[in-house]
Amino acid sequence: MPIRRLLRDSKLTPQEIDRLDEAYAFALRSLDLVDRNDPLTEIVARKIIEIGASVHDPAEIAKTALKELRMA
Repeated sequence: MPIRRLLRDSKLTPQEIDRLDEAYAFALRSLDLVDRNDPLTEIVARKIIEIGASVHDPAEIAKTALKELRMA
């Protein structure tokens, strides 16, 4: 599931959405996930959004999300 679908109705700025999308892509690459329809990708996307509320660096968002999901 592309993260942008989850963010479609959010009040985030385009720059904030781009930042989360970058973090999401980084996390998926780290997990070697390419199928965005895999249910695991939605779990990752939701965690990225959660972490992105307080962390601003895309790489750090991805690393923290993977750590919290115990996938790193």
